[in-house]
Parts: sequence; structure tokens; C-alpha cells
Amino acid sequence: MKLHLATAAAALTLAASAVSAQDVIRMGTEGAYPPYNFINDAGEVDGFEIELGNELCARAELECEWVTNEWDSIIPNLVSSNYDTIMAGMSITDERDEVIDFTQDYYPPTESAYVAAAEDADWETGVVAAQATTIQAAHVAEGDAALLEFATPEETVAAVRNGEADAVFADYDFLKPVVESSGGELVFVGEPVPLGGGIGMGLRESDAELKDTFDEAITAMKEDGTLNEMLVKWFGDEIGQY
Repeated sequence: MKLHLATAAAALTLAASAVSAQDVIRMGTEGAYPPYNFINDAGEVDGFEIELGNELCARAELECEWVTNEWDSIIPNLVSSNYDTIMAGMSITDERDEVIDFTQDYYPPTESAYVAAAEDADWETGVVAAQATTIQAAHVAEGDAALLEFATPEETVAAVRNGEADAVFADYDFLKPVVESSGGELVFVGEPVPLGGGIGMGLRESDAELKDTFDEAITAMKEDGTLNEMLVKWFGDEIGQY
């Protein structure tokens, strides 16, 4: 259902005023998962989620700053108040929702995929690399393949390149540019697997007002088309849109 933009803007202003007591909103990200988030050549956080997060903060009239944190401890450090949000390519799952809260999705549900060094690689019962504590790692663990976990996504791809793993299983949109730039060294194998309920911003369950503020801003960006523009900019025309 479409919302009237004036109504959405008014609601956003009211929600923002409710959290204005917070001087700076600390936005947590991994900084190692391009094109969602990464460190650019200037040593600054960059990517789809950084551009989106900055726009959400601007619309909500909040002062925000970015904090990087390794993936395997990104939720515990949110709960411990080392930052106030997570924007790190984190899929919305029931298991995570028991620990933290999520905004509505700002990236639609998408597929995960297998990549190997050869088309006949044994991605079904061989050794499959995945980033630890991800929905992809959980999926591999439930199957017949041997799961090989790594702290960073780059390490999972490197495991295939050096023969340590038969395949890597990760978000298709992360793997696509990796395959395209490999000069034929890496190929997609098997069938894509739909996982997760889209990607959302993680927050502490106690920060309901802040969640409402960002939800209003995400809704406004869906309504005026700017979120779709960002999705196409960073992921191409094939990406699902709102």
C-alpha cells in the first residue's frame, strides 16, 4: 500500500524528535563485504549500505558516524552498546531476531550461490567454504558437504583458489563480481538457493524509537524510488526492487 509522502514525512519528523536526545548514532558495519560495505582506497567505509545509511540519517535529521567491527562479534558488540545499529549485509532471520531487533528490509530477499574452480567440483558432498555465523554457513552445515568456516568473505574465496575447499557458498551478489573478474578461474556451480528474509538494519531490542525512526526513513525511500536507484547503482539492473 502506498503512503502519502506528506504523511510519511510528518511521521518521520515526529519519530526523529523522539530520539534526538542521542547526540551521535554509531552505525556498525563490517567494512569487508563489497559491494554492500567495504574500505575504499582512501581508507574510508564505502558501499551500498554506507550510502544508504548516510541518506537515512540525513532524512531522519540524525548525526551518525560509522564504526567497523569484525563479523563474528558484530551482534554481541551491538548488544554491548559499542554502536547503535548494524548495517552489514545481515539477513533477517528468526534466530537473530531473538537476540536483536530489525527494521524492515532495505534489500529484498535474494539468492545464495556456489562458486568453484571447475564446473565438475563437488559442491554437494565435498568441502564448502562459508563465512562463519552466516545463513550460508548454517545451510551448508545442514547438508552433506563438509563446512569450512572463515572469519571473512575474502578468505572463503581464497580457500577455493588455493584448493583448500571445493566450493564457496555466499550471497550471489557478493560472488557475481568475484566470478566476473576472475578471468574464468572461478565459475558458478549448482543451483542458486533462496535464503533469508531480506537484509535489514539491526538494533537493540530496547531501541524501539530509533527503530521506528529508521523504518520511517526506509519507507520514504521506497516510496520516492531513491532506494531502488541505489540498488541498481550498486548491484545492477537484475537486482530485485521495491
